[in-house]
Amino acid sequence: MADAPNAHKIKLLYVDDEGNNLTALKATYRREFEVHTANSATDGLKLLEEHPIEVIISDQRMPNMTGVEFFELVKEKYPDTIRILLTAYADIEAVIDAINRGQVYRYVTKPWDENDLRMIVTNAFEIYSLRKENKRLMEELKKANKQLEFIARQNLLS
Repeated sequence: MADAPNAHKIKLLYVDDEGNNLTALKATYRREFEVHTANSATDGLKLLEEHPIEVIISDQRMPNMTGVEFFELVKEKYPDTIRILLTAYADIEAVIDAINRGQVYRYVTKPWDENDLRMIVTNAFEIYSLRKENKRLMEELKKANKQLEFIARQNLLS
């Protein structure tokens, strides 16, 4: 995908307070994805203001703000992003919170499998793209309907 001249590189943000994880993910996927990293939810929010991001992966357990809390804020300001929760803990409450509060696309456990995570991010981007295209088509449909209504009114007046 990344080798094609006009291939779109998925814009991925990874938020984790563990620097080794940030480095590992970026090194693994840097050729395929445009990877941005942040070592806190606050830094992640700043990056979102500066860069258009399509897919976000966040660790659940971080100081000051959990991944679910981060995704709640993200959902308000950047509702189109696709969110993936990553955690080393099989915490069912975190999963339920992530789904109910953060509208999380997937839940992935640490350590992640490189191929599985690649596929999950790629599938998440496909959903992002389909939603974006759906919005565009809906806007076109609304515009076409307004034009048809105008033509119908003009025909009624003639």
